[in-house]
Amino acid sequence: MSRMAKPRVASLWQLARLYGVQTAYYDVNRRRRQASPEALLGVLQALGAPVASIRDVPDALAERRQALWSRAVEPVAVAWDGQPPTIEIRLPSGAADSSVACLLEQETGETHRWVCDLRSQPSGQLTDVNGATYVAKRLDVPGRLALGHHRLTLDIQERRFESMIISAPRKAYTGGSKERTWGAFLPLYALHSQRSWGGGDFSDLEALMDWVTEQGGGVVATLPLLASVLDPPFDPSPYTPVSRLFWNEFYIDVTRVPELKRCPSAQSLLASGDVQRDLDGLRSSPLVDYDRQMRIKRSVLEEMARCFFSHPSDRRKSFQGFVEAHRAVEDYARFRAVGERLRAPWPEWPKPLRDGTIGPADCDEATTQYYLYAQWLAHEQMEALATKAQTGGRGLYLDFPLGVHPHGFDVWREREAFAPGVSAGAPPDVFFTKGQHWGFPPLRPEQMRAHHYRYVIASLDHHLKPAGILRIDHVMGLHRLFWIPDGLEASDGAYVRYPAEELFAVVSLASHRHKAWIVGENLGTVPSYVNPTLARHDVYRMYVLQYELKPDRRRPLRAIRSDAVASLNTHDMPPFAAYWQGLDIDERRAMGLLDGVGVRRERKERESAKRALVEYLQRQGHLTGPASMETVLRACLAHLSASPARLVLVNVEDLWLETSPQNVPGTRDERPNWRQKAAYGLESFFRMPGVLEAFQEVAHLRGGDGGPSGPRAKRARRVEV
Repeated sequence: MSRMAKPRVASLWQLARLYGVQTAYYDVNRRRRQASPEALLGVLQALGAPVASIRDVPDALAERRQALWSRAVEPVAVAWDGQPPTIEIRLPSGAADSSVACLLEQETGETHRWVCDLRSQPSGQLTDVNGATYVAKRLDVPGRLALGHHRLTLDIQERRFESMIISAPRKAYTGGSKERTWGAFLPLYALHSQRSWGGGDFSDLEALMDWVTEQGGGVVATLPLLASVLDPPFDPSPYTPVSRLFWNEFYIDVTRVPELKRCPSAQSLLASGDVQRDLDGLRSSPLVDYDRQMRIKRSVLEEMARCFFSHPSDRRKSFQGFVEAHRAVEDYARFRAVGERLRAPWPEWPKPLRDGTIGPADCDEATTQYYLYAQWLAHEQMEALATKAQTGGRGLYLDFPLGVHPHGFDVWREREAFAPGVSAGAPPDVFFTKGQHWGFPPLRPEQMRAHHYRYVIASLDHHLKPAGILRIDHVMGLHRLFWIPDGLEASDGAYVRYPAEELFAVVSLASHRHKAWIVGENLGTVPSYVNPTLARHDVYRMYVLQYELKPDRRRPLRAIRSDAVASLNTHDMPPFAAYWQGLDIDERRAMGLLDGVGVRRERKERESAKRALVEYLQRQGHLTGPASMETVLRACLAHLSASPARLVLVNVEDLWLETSPQNVPGTRDERPNWRQKAAYGLESFFRMPGVLEAFQEVAHLRGGDGGPSGPRAKRARRVEV
């Protein structure tokens, strides 16, 4: 680095820190990694810093300091457990002794006005900012606050400032009881029955929920159920949805929609020989054909929508109530209709449409009505499922994805909140030696705060209304997220800090309002402060046996905590049988993540870990006979079930020793990710002795009555599909 470059880079680091960007981080091996100047510049540009090159840094630095001090008051403050916060006011020294007219508007409608004389308030140290002197003063908000999102308005010398106060319980909702429960996991697209159309629907999810309840369980877990990109460019990943505000119409059970009985044209279409032959083909395929299935489902739904909007009915009032309660749904329907008309992603639309202005003439009315109608039906079926599920326990365990599709509705509608020119991802680690590029834009921390977390709150509410438990994908993202500028490798990014205290307050308040548990996915490279923060806020952590297993004969597994959700694996890991046979090692070799030496090392370590696990399970009394793959699987489930973990999730596919994973991270079209149907339909695995016995043992060890002769096991034979 030249002499001229060193001061510039030092100023760049200083500017990065003022924007909340980490200039270095510690990797999975605890080695310090310095972010490159190119990565820092790209990230700063995405955050809105005026830096086209490193030469712009000095001016940008002065501008940033000025902006931070002239903001006067932070846009968000947190009041834990109703304790009023202390607000810091930053003012030019000449205004530091003025009076402040304060107005607190609580969410309940209650208001409180008062005047604060800043002369009586203690002052912080005087600070020089670009030749002007600023001073920080303290403002106390009087009295306890009700839980909620409140607005504080401050009038100072003819200038007005606003801040949102989040009054939240410090600890998320846990229900008080420490009962240990269990449940089953299966992606809904993979779940299928004789009556469904080749991929699961909400009725299949209900049947699974009923059956798990009969077995003694209280939870059914699945992957995100959000609206997806099912038309070109096709992207079925549940982790890059079109929106985090709307459900996927792919999962609607058409046969349960009341309009079907009142719409002869829809009945005729559904009963036609062509449609029935197509459905038979979809049911017999080992993979979910989203395109074909959705084309059939949509054709029937469109006929029903035409009937619904053409004739008055008692259900019209319910539909209008849904539209009024979900203001964004009309924007969503128009957005999807314009995308279909133009056959292009929104960044390629003409300017007025691209910028968010859609008029009646810009989209087809029938297409708009279809999307409105489909969202209403999905909402109805999801709501009915959730109401029924919660009577048997925690009910639905839903998944809150970290990001959304860059060409989707949320980025179009909330574009100021999303960072342009960068992608979220992860730096290299043991499994992904080249890093990960997730392909979706991250949220910008300052814009989230400026908008008072409007989008985040709405997205959480959408999930928590039906969910008894919500898993937050990559919970480390509440603290920091790895941003990769466009054009750079996944390994060449930088971490951006997020306002963790405020985000945990948003999450905690939402969990109490909906009486739902929160689970933080804390796998991977986890900074040292993340797990203590989860514990402090009563957010459950994950314990995944395959991830925890080490080749240590004395202690191959860490102890399982009571604040954990325990499982053998996750959707991003190989099923147990594949892991036991080392098929995932072959997969990583095929992906170029391991060479021959690496494969031999991994196989040796895996065999050592397997021996250590078998000996450990034998010492614990969970494995008494021969150590076959199946007996070790059952012993591992017994180990998890006998633990203090609050919840144990059983991957249903493990119980018949499935070897094909649902997703291979780092791959796209070369693997059938997100398309693999379960090898057995509901009617089959509901009656498989191995599946029933495994669930009965889990229920027994969890303290339920799901044993072979228990009342729930007897009722299980009467579950209808």
